[in-house]
Amino acid sequence: MSSVSSSLPRSLPRNPVGGHVPVAGGLHSVGLSYAHELKAETVQVFVANPRGWATPAGNPKQDEAFRAACAEESVPAYVHAPYLINFGSHTEATVEKSVESLRHSLRRGREIGALGVVVHTGSATGGRAREVALKQVREHMLPLLDELTQDDDPFLLLESTAGQGASLCSRTWDFGPYFEALDAHPKLGVCLDTCHIFAAGHDLTGPAGMNQTLDLLVETVGEGRLKLIHANDSKDVVGAHKDRHENIGLGHIGEEPFRALLNHPATAGVPLVIETPGGKEGHAADVARLKRLRDS
Repeated sequence: MSSVSSSLPRSLPRNPVGGHVPVAGGLHSVGLSYAHELKAETVQVFVANPRGWATPAGNPKQDEAFRAACAEESVPAYVHAPYLINFGSHTEATVEKSVESLRHSLRRGREIGALGVVVHTGSATGGRAREVALKQVREHMLPLLDELTQDDDPFLLLESTAGQGASLCSRTWDFGPYFEALDAHPKLGVCLDTCHIFAAGHDLTGPAGMNQTLDLLVETVGEGRLKLIHANDSKDVVGAHKDRHENIGLGHIGEEPFRALLNHPATAGVPLVIETPGGKEGHAADVARLKRLRDS
């Protein structure tokens, strides 16, 4: 075991806290080195260019080293699929590329031992009705879920958007029709992004804001479906429909709602991944801040 991986936490806390880590230059050698510097207890990575359609094969040696280190040190790992994926697109080529790209992310997720693959829920482009787009989601995404038959296959985690344009899923109740379209597949879960849900219109501030939002989510998708949290503050006010992340406690959500999130029954055992500004120094500070809120 390398000095990098042996420095990572060995026990799994109630809510592992970590971040999205860069992997250019090596999934294990670079990604886990960055995680070590953040004192991360969980990690999220890209396995392809997030703004492209390429589906690289990966490096088997790095894959195995990364998988082994995460397993030995009890560090849950997640993959974020490329941003271009949209199963609600009116363009046939985009849908076909979305299938190929998401299948690649799921396969690579399994190869590196990821527990889940996060994908944005997309939008109904071309002026079509949401119902038409969701029918298309079912046609093309459900077969991918049905391919997840192995015990070590990752979950597919739906991440709602900030509500821009013709978003298919931005408010908590939007997960309902999405889950129905996919038959509430057993390999389907939710990645809740606090900035996105706030920007979409859920006021997480005040004494009950976060609790009410999490209660609504559980009512909509059921218990145990929340598998990952993207913990991000927001540069913009509630309902602004702008996806602009801020460091924890420095935005319009503020620090206290994250304490409420960490204490809610629905988040027990659910890892938190930050995607905040500020580079390594800002990321390390946000990881430390969330740990303090968790442990206080």
